[in-house]
Amino acid sequence: MATSDSGPLFIKAANCFGEYKDKFYISNLMKEVINEIRHENVVQVITDNASACKAAGELIMSEFPRIYWTPCVVHTLNLALKNICSPRNADNNEMAYDECHWINDIHLEAVGIKNFIMNHGMRLFIFGKFTPLRLLSIADREDDTVKASIVKEKILDDDWWHKVSYILSFTGPIYDMIRFCDTDKPYLHLVYEMWDSMIEKVKAEIYKKERRPLSARSIFYDVVHQILVARWAKNNTPLHCLAHSLNPRYYSDSWLLGDFARVAPHRDGEVSLKRQKCFKRLFPNEDEHSRVLEEYASFSMKTGPFQDLLCITKMDEMEPKSWWANFGARTPLLQTLAFKLLGQPSSFSCAERNWSTYAFIHSLRRNRLTTSRAQDLVYVHNNLRLLSRAPNDDLKMWDIGGDTFDTMDIEDVGFLQFADLSLDEPDLENGLFDNI
Repeated sequence: MATSDSGPLFIKAANCFGEYKDKFYISNLMKEVINEIRHENVVQVITDNASACKAAGELIMSEFPRIYWTPCVVHTLNLALKNICSPRNADNNEMAYDECHWINDIHLEAVGIKNFIMNHGMRLFIFGKFTPLRLLSIADREDDTVKASIVKEKILDDDWWHKVSYILSFTGPIYDMIRFCDTDKPYLHLVYEMWDSMIEKVKAEIYKKERRPLSARSIFYDVVHQILVARWAKNNTPLHCLAHSLNPRYYSDSWLLGDFARVAPHRDGEVSLKRQKCFKRLFPNEDEHSRVLEEYASFSMKTGPFQDLLCITKMDEMEPKSWWANFGARTPLLQTLAFKLLGQPSSFSCAERNWSTYAFIHSLRRNRLTTSRAQDLVYVHNNLRLLSRAPNDDLKMWDIGGDTFDTMDIEDVGFLQFADLSLDEPDLENGLFDNI
């Protein structure tokens, strides 16, 4: 799948049956498409965090100096959520298990309650009468008075419901970021700041529950913070920092004054270091490298072509690419780079949703389709949907989900099966989302 400002485009599929899918095989598949598109038109390659994919991405970067490999931020967040909500004692982190295993216990009890309700028609009727929520799976039929007693005990236990509410409150910011980034829209330039804000929101919810001042120490928050920071360290790349640095909003007074802990990108040590690495990589020519450094200095300090009052005022008000189109003409290297990076997605959601299209085409009734025929059908179906979103187009019937296909409103998706929120993580998918 290839994405641009116009949306995702299905390019091709590869039959990997019988192949040993190591880093060399995966990178060779990527190189075929990169050469077809031309490497100068490719900004980044997004995959999950699997070791083979990461190694393949490193091979791509070694061969194409101006292309970056970036891990999918949604997959990274899902892994972080799994580490918090379903810790394993075998992960060599006894403190994380001791502090967080109760979350998994609450989850299993909630699944038991759901299964009990689904097994009994009268309970299901009562549930449907008092809530618009739907229970999504059917459990095996069992009649067990012991289970009924346990369910009754939990439902009437205020302390149990307080724990449920607590879990939802401190995982809410993580889930909100997953929802926000699980899209084809260009959000690469927002990820760095969003991750910091998400961690602060998680901290606020935990400290609120524990009734601690922010200056005090919370062992539970320390564990959660350690998990989130460790995942961010694996996800954060120089490209995230450079995209963050090219967002005019993060230099505006209104954004900086919104929180005294905020600093502009050119004053952030980590961001500056990785931005410099990007500039050296993307501008190997010494003259161009010097020019882009001068252009960034003018942009970040609001001098030269950026000292106009209107230019400064619109930094926070205008959409970033529009701002660069209006005020960046006198810094052509930086403007061109901004156009590229501010149009980049942060996840491979379009590829995940592509599997739903495959499921729509290659079903149990049509299971004899050859790989090439399935690829052709998916190519036509996906790209007709993309074309149908153009104005005054007669192919609207192909846009099955309409604009809601990129949302979580499952009822409006139409015939296509909407991709699960949990990306490429079956254990998390089965353990945290499908059974809730």
